[in-house]
Amino acid sequence: MFKLLWNLLALTGLAVVAGLIWLMVSYDFGLQNMKDLGNLKSFDPKAAEVYMDMTKSLLATGNAAEATVWKFPVEEGLGWEEVEETMRFVANEHNIKNVGELPLSEQVANMTGKEQRFLKIYMFCNPLTADMMFEYSAAFSAYLPCRISLIEDAEGKLWIYTLNMDMMIHGGSKLPEELYEEANAVKDIMLDIMKRGAAGDF
Repeated sequence: MFKLLWNLLALTGLAVVAGLIWLMVSYDFGLQNMKDLGNLKSFDPKAAEVYMDMTKSLLATGNAAEATVWKFPVEEGLGWEEVEETMRFVANEHNIKNVGELPLSEQVANMTGKEQRFLKIYMFCNPLTADMMFEYSAAFSAYLPCRISLIEDAEGKLWIYTLNMDMMIHGGSKLPEELYEEANAVKDIMLDIMKRGAAGDF
């Protein structure tokens, strides 16, 4: 019982901290006397919403990685080959380049001699947008190219994952307008690739 109460208090404390950060971002409480937090005043208007959503996911799952991704279940009856073919088709339709694929489960199976659950990573890139992001901040290079993972879970169900791009787009100071529009366009394309891939929708 004590452990349960302790965990509840810990979760409540985290939620309170997240709420205070949201209030500070939204209403500028006390920032004039807090030099290290002064940059919050320049944050994107959606930053608080992004971090609150991440906090809710973290509290629900206890998994930091889970809190920073988008995922879609693949429709029953679709095999990974169909999903892969659809994603490639949609990427080509949007004129976004497939710059690499990493068949991890296949490689692990070759190295261990044991059958693996399906796991493959697809890398997509618009070079001009990537260059704009890099010129704005070298740290953005760690997000490039955009990756989509097609995975088979422990129950044999297929899922599609990618990083939550809202954190990159809205999580800090407002991006320059041209980069903001380009980044949102790439976000829309990645979501379209995932949603249509999950549905087998050419």
